Amino acid sequence: MADEELLICTACGTQFDIADPTKLQDCRICDDPRQFVPPSGQSFTTLAKLRSEDYVNKTARDSENDKALSIWTEPKFGIGQRAVLLQTEHGNVLWDLIAYLDQATIDLINSLGGLKAIVISHPHYYTTHLVWAKVFNCPVYLATEDKSWLCREANGLTAGKRIFIESDSQEIVPGVTAVKVGGHFPGSLVLHWENMLFIADSLVTVPSALYHVDRPKGTTSYSFMWSIPNMIPLPPADIVKIWKSLRPYSFTSTHGAFHGVDVRDPKLKGRVLESAKIAIAAMGYAENEIFAEEWQ
Repeated sequence: MADEELLICTACGTQFDIADPTKLQDCRICDDPRQFVPPSGQSFTTLAKLRSEDYVNKTARDSENDKALSIWTEPKFGIGQRAVLLQTEHGNVLWDLIAYLDQATIDLINSLGGLKAIVISHPHYYTTHLVWAKVFNCPVYLATEDKSWLCREANGLTAGKRIFIESDSQEIVPGVTAVKVGGHFPGSLVLHWENMLFIADSLVTVPSALYHVDRPKGTTSYSFMWSIPNMIPLPPADIVKIWKSLRPYSFTSTHGAFHGVDVRDPKLKGRVLESAKIAIAAMGYAENEIFAEEWQ
């Protein structure tokens, strides 16, 4: 069965091992309380159909590091997240994934050296990862805690393409490290590279993060959410775990799930801790261990 004919959820971009639309009525990713089914109901498409429509993948270099290239789809498809291509001296790593893959995107990535690996932050962005792995002949790194959310079996053509991260962190190539912070999903990941932290939905960049001048005390930069669209926050214990997972790493920028939510500040790590304290205090946990944490 051709990958191009397999059904893809139009709400989240997840691809299934089913081509017959009469045999797939629901998306298990969207039925989960972290996600949602649109008011119009569940619907599915395929890569073949998407390629016959007006979709195109756009790209943009990071404003301060031209070795980081964002890739996203227009018009918006599914959740609307971006992937980020990191051009390292040890090979290219793709952080997170989008569902739409066309020949122009394949040609662009191959012209830049192809892919050494793909790392996906959490199940909402698993999308068409077996297609990407096959096209670029590279492994996909996923957290072992979230493997139950996979919606495609790795068949003979893609066997061995998935590598499950068992430990709290794993170096993908020298200098590029996936860090397991949990929270949004038990295995939610971030990616650390060259003082940059790619956070996906593991920390959610909020509007007040993007303005740096004269910030009043108590202004947050990040929220910590179990469900982003349904606005259900994480409990304090999970927020503390996220901070402790990030504490060993130095970073001066964060790069969220969507194009245009990059935050830069030499004191940004302190703002992550400050945001964690603000979130936990707002829940009424004034005695939480987070308030003893400091950052210099």
